[in-house]
Order: sequence, then structure tokens, then C-alpha cells
Amino acid sequence: MPTEPPTTTWLFPSASTADGHGVVGIGADLDPGTLLTAYRSGLFPMPVEQDGAVAWWSPDPRGVLLPSDLRVSRSLRRSCRRFEVRFDTAFAEVLEACADPDRQYRWIDVQMAEAYTELHRLGWAHSVEAWDDEGLAGGLYGVSLGGLFAGESMFHRRTDASKVALIALVELLGTGGDRLVDVQWATAHLAGLGASEITRDDYLDRLPGLVGAVGPNWVDPAQGVAS
Repeated sequence: MPTEPPTTTWLFPSASTADGHGVVGIGADLDPGTLLTAYRSGLFPMPVEQDGAVAWWSPDPRGVLLPSDLRVSRSLRRSCRRFEVRFDTAFAEVLEACADPDRQYRWIDVQMAEAYTELHRLGWAHSVEAWDDEGLAGGLYGVSLGGLFAGESMFHRRTDASKVALIALVELLGTGGDRLVDVQWATAHLAGLGASEITRDDYLDRLPGLVGAVGPNWVDPAQGVAS
């Protein structure tokens, strides 16, 4: 079971007060209690300035992937057989790959990496990894709160590896109205897998039921068994 951290001392504005870009506010800290409060309020962090200032976002529309909407082509299903999927066996490696400074639009800085590493240590942040004979081929990481998985970033070193990780995540979550992958913005890449857009109000209406649901069983990185 995840460890609940101390409650944050920060008070977030309502997600409904976001500006036209989806920003609710700038500042606060990245302590575990602050991050969890943000996700439970419909927000997520992302730096906006080179000096490390963190903005808290609630975009409208919100990109989401409902497990029942997942689209897996025949070729992608064949790709699934090329990789071995693991959970939480290489969180640090996945995070490092997602934070690669050579990646376009890189936004994961040192403070973000440290914050999610601590969330992982407490049992809230998880990685889904696709492995092949050459090693770690791709993966993703995010925060698991009940039936909500707040996806933060994904990467691939071999074709379809990140997609295979996403498929495995959806299969782990299971289907139902209390299951949802938050992808923040529905890019063309994610839309091809079934991601769509819903309004901010719709997302916020669903949120209590999502975070209050019984979550999936993740693999304990220390024991290698379901926890």
C-alpha cells in the first residue's frame, strides 16, 4: 500500500479558475503531499520558466484515454509479442530517458525528477516498461490514484515500445467507469491509440469517483510480486 505523506501547507485555487492556457497558478513546492493534493484537485505540475518556476495546470479540454476506447491495430498487437512488459523494475531508468535533454520539448528538470522519485519511493508513482533482448526499449511513468493513472511522460528507443507499455497499463487498470488514464493533452500520437478530449468540468466531475476507486495491483519493485 502507498504511504500517505504529510499534508501540504499550500492551498490551491480551484481548477475551474485556470486561465486560457490552462494555468491555475505558479509557485508552491513539489513535496509529495503537495503533488498528491494537486492531482486529487485536477491539477498537474509543469515548469514554465528556465529559472525552475512550476506552473499548475488544468487544461480545457483535457486529454484522456478511457480503457474501453483503446485502439490496438493488428500490427501493434504483433509488436506486443516482441517485448516483455515489466512494472516498476526500472523507474529511475524510465524517468532518466523521459528527461533526456536531447528530447524535443523536454520539460523534466532535476526538481521534477527528484519529486517523482520520492513519489515512487512512497508507492504512488509507477513505471511501465517494455524490454527486449537489447534492454529497456521504451516505457512511461505517472501517478496512480485509485482508478486514475495520471500519465506524465513516455519514451521509446525501438518502434512501438512506448505504445506497448501504454497497452499494458490499460490492461492493468481494467475497464469500467472508474478507470481513466489522464494524458493531459490528446496529441495526434495518443489519439491514434484512442485518446480523446473531454471538458474540464467533465474531468472534475469524474475525479472523485476515480481517485476513490480501488486501484490496480502494482508490482512491488523490491519483491517482484503483486502488492
